[in-house]
Amino acid sequence: MKPDITYKALVAGKRENGEKDLSIQSLKTSNLPGHDVLIRVHYSSLNYKDALSASGDPGVTKSYPHTPGIDAAGVVEWSDDDRFNIGDKVVVTGYDLGQNTAGGFGEYICVPGDWVVPLPESLSLKESMILGTAGFTAAYGVKKIVDQGIEPDEDYVLVTGATGGVGSLTVSILSRVGYRVMAVTGKKEEKSFLKSIGASEIISRESVTEISGAPLQSSRWAAAIDTVGGEMLDAVLRQAGHNGVVACCGNILGGRLETSIYPFILRGISLMGIDSGNCLMSARLEIWDYLAGDWKPSNLEKLSHTCIISDLPQEIEKILDGRQAGRIVVSLRD
Repeated sequence: MKPDITYKALVAGKRENGEKDLSIQSLKTSNLPGHDVLIRVHYSSLNYKDALSASGDPGVTKSYPHTPGIDAAGVVEWSDDDRFNIGDKVVVTGYDLGQNTAGGFGEYICVPGDWVVPLPESLSLKESMILGTAGFTAAYGVKKIVDQGIEPDEDYVLVTGATGGVGSLTVSILSRVGYRVMAVTGKKEEKSFLKSIGASEIISRESVTEISGAPLQSSRWAAAIDTVGGEMLDAVLRQAGHNGVVACCGNILGGRLETSIYPFILRGISLMGIDSGNCLMSARLEIWDYLAGDWKPSNLEKLSHTCIISDLPQEIEKILDGRQAGRIVVSLRD
């Protein structure tokens, strides 16, 4: 029988005037969804999607009150799935966790067994959450570039939004694999941080987007991973080299793409989407193996700092204001 345990969680709600309300509450595991695997969460991490959920964004979370947290790493407390035993160390990222299913900002989650990934042996629970959805997304983007045959010695690989969670991990993984990374940021004060995690060159947002209206510009990079979307993605496509690859995974600058067909038919550019939330389990396991192996950043601790759930409201404000650099790991251990 699934145990009924009292636990703490960050709960997002809405006041009558529509303003967000964040509070630490005591909840019962009996009120969690009736899925197959109950997990005691040791660590989570803060992502932009978590901040949107915590702010009452109906495009992310439909019903409140709700516990955000799209990432969780911990130990199986109870299982009705033969693939998992009590005491197993596991990771859950993506799917509906933290969106409409109570997420990793609580000390317990209950999820379908099909969402659960065994923790790779060479990763600790904390390291898996320094990576989390952001690291998984970054690695998925790097794999798109590798699989398309872009060699490390061809030219730069551009990374936009380079100081963010996905961006910083992308910079680190690309550097680890051997690529020369050109990092894009609007935060001049973070140049030393970007250099320390592997960026070869650092350029401003304006140097990418403030270009002429010509549909093709001079080639500046062999490939790119764009984490922000909007006009940035259009500019990145128009400056990619012949047979280049642009992988995209973000929409902070907007969800619409207005561009021309010429980068595709005159330079053979490939635009590839990264769906890290609902990718096949076979791909999920393969990418976690990469992250636990040769692609594991050597500077994981540099990429993160740790907070507890009572710190989350202020950290959420930072990420919404664009002031976050690197990864925020959330400790839920006593």
